[in-house]
Amino acid sequence: MIRNRTTIPFGGTGTQRTPRFLFNSRVVILVRATRLDIKKPFIFTEILAKKDIFLAQIKGSPLRVDDKSKKHNYQVFNSFPLRGKTRMGAFLSSFLFLLLLLTSCATSPSLPEITETPIPSATPFLLTATPSLPTETPIPAPTAIPLERAQYTIYATLDYAAKTVEVEQSILYPNKSATSLNDLVLAVEPNLWAGGFVLHEITLNNETVNYLLEGQKLTISLPAPLAPNQNAQLEMHYSLALPFAAQADPNESRPRIYGYTDRQVNLTNWYPFVVPNIAGEWVLHDPWYYGEHLVYDAVDYEVNFKISDSSVVVAASANAESNADWTRYRLNGGRAFILSASPEFIVETSTINGVNVSSYYFPFYEKPGKTVLDVTVKAVQLYSELYGAYPHASLAAVMGDFNDGMEYSAFYFLPRDFYNLYDGTAQNYLTFVAAHETAHQWWFETVANDQALEPWLDESLCTYTERIYYERNHPDLLNWWWQYRMYYYDTNAWMDIAVYEGGGFQPYTNATYFRGAHFLDELRERIGDEAFFAFLQDYRSQNAGQIATGDDFFRILREHTGVDFSDLTVKYFRMPR
Repeated sequence: MIRNRTTIPFGGTGTQRTPRFLFNSRVVILVRATRLDIKKPFIFTEILAKKDIFLAQIKGSPLRVDDKSKKHNYQVFNSFPLRGKTRMGAFLSSFLFLLLLLTSCATSPSLPEITETPIPSATPFLLTATPSLPTETPIPAPTAIPLERAQYTIYATLDYAAKTVEVEQSILYPNKSATSLNDLVLAVEPNLWAGGFVLHEITLNNETVNYLLEGQKLTISLPAPLAPNQNAQLEMHYSLALPFAAQADPNESRPRIYGYTDRQVNLTNWYPFVVPNIAGEWVLHDPWYYGEHLVYDAVDYEVNFKISDSSVVVAASANAESNADWTRYRLNGGRAFILSASPEFIVETSTINGVNVSSYYFPFYEKPGKTVLDVTVKAVQLYSELYGAYPHASLAAVMGDFNDGMEYSAFYFLPRDFYNLYDGTAQNYLTFVAAHETAHQWWFETVANDQALEPWLDESLCTYTERIYYERNHPDLLNWWWQYRMYYYDTNAWMDIAVYEGGGFQPYTNATYFRGAHFLDELRERIGDEAFFAFLQDYRSQNAGQIATGDDFFRILREHTGVDFSDLTVKYFRMPR
C-alpha cells in the first residue's frame, strides 16, 4: 500500500477525496492543454521541473486534472509503468525525454504554484508529498508460495464523536482447500445495518472485480479459478457508520455489542473476512436471536489504528506498538480482532507467563475491575497448565456498557450488571463468567468449531472449565457453583442442538452449556482424571488453529481411553456417538 501521497482536487470541484489503494501504478508525463474532455482523478506525486510539465502517479488513464487555480488542465504526454525491475530504466528514459521537452518549451509560462488542501483529521493515509518519487510499501503480491494462513492488513481511523470509521484493508488469501475456487465469500456484518457499510472500492490481484453484496454476504467472482496453494489478494476501501447499540430483552434477543453506547464504541466483527471453505462449501450461517452464527478461520492480523480523540482509551486484541502516526497491533493465528474504545476506561494490568493481562472498567468499579484481573490471571495460569500454553501475548477483559459476555481473540467482554452485583466474594456471576470467557481462548480461539451448528463443542467445555477453576481456587464453593450456575436445568434436553433449535435463550443455554457440563463431569468420572485431561490436551494440540467437529472430539477421546462411555452419549446426545 502506498502511504506517502496527497490527493489534490480534480474536476474543478475543489473537494477532498479519501485516498485509495493505487493499482497498476504508472509514472505519467503531463503537459498543459487548453481543452480536454477526459475526466479521471489522479494522485499528485511531485513537481519534477518548473514550467508546465511534471510527473504524476495515476490510477489508469486517460485523465483530467485541474490545478489549484482551476485555470489549467493537463494532458497525458507520455507514460510508463512502475513495475518490478523495469521501474528505474523506464524512469530514466522518460526523464531524459522530459529534459529534452523542457528545453524546447522555454518560452512557456511557469506552472502555477500548487499548495496542498488541508487534510481532515478523520481521513487516514494522507501524508504530505515528498520531494522525490515515493517509495511504495506494497502488501505482498499474490505468489505461488503457500501461506500458512491468510494475512489481513488494516488501516482504520475512528472518528469517535461522529461514530464513523474509514478503513483500507488488504487480504492475502491462500486457497488451503483441495480444489480450485471459482469465487470467494466474505462475511460483512456491518452491512446488516442500513447505511452501516459503504464499499468504495474493491480489487482482486490489482484488477477490478465483479461482486455481489447481499446482507452479510459478499460474493466475489474470480476471473480465473484459484488453484490449491495459490494466493489471491483482495484490497478494499470502505466506510462504517456505527449503529447505536440498543439493548433488547436478553431473554428474547442477544444484547447488541457492535456499535456505540453512551460510554464506549465497540468494533466487533467490523471488517469483511473470508469465511471458511469446508468440503467445498463456504460456511456463512444466518444470524440468530442468541448464540453465535459466525465461523472463523485462523488468520494473521496487522491492524493499524488511529482515533480522532487522544483522550480515548483503546482496548484491543493485541499489544499496542507505535507505527509513525498509527498505533499498530499484530495478532497471529487469531479468529476475530476486536477494538473497544472509551474516554472513561480505567486500566489495571498484570503479567503471567509473559502474557500481558489487562482489565478495562468504568469509574467507580475499581473493586470488581481488579477482581476480573485477578480471576483472569489465575485462569490463564491454570488453563495453560491443564490444556496447553495460552496462544497470544496479551488478553484484554473489558467491561461492557451492555449486559452480555462475549469472547473474541485475546479479548472478552463482561456485562455491566455483573460488576454492579459483585459482592466481594467468589459467589457471583462476575467470577465464574470471567473464568468461562477466559476458557474460550482455548475452546473457540485455539480450537474453533461451528458455533451455529455445534455450539456445544466450545460452550460445554468452557462451562465445565468454570467448575475446574473453582475446584482449584475455591474448592469449598463447588456445590454452590453447581446449584447456582445451573439455575435452569432440564434433563430432557439434548446437548447437540444447533443454535436455531434452542427454543429460546434459556433452553439453548441449558442444552449447550449446562447439559454439556454435566456430560463432561460424568465422562471425567468414568474415564478418570489422567485420561480426561490427556484427552483435552491432545484435542487442543491436534486441532490448534483448525475448526474441529464433534467427530474429531470423539475420535480423539477414544484414542485416550478404552472405557465404554456409549451410555453417556445416549443420555446426552440426540445422535449417540
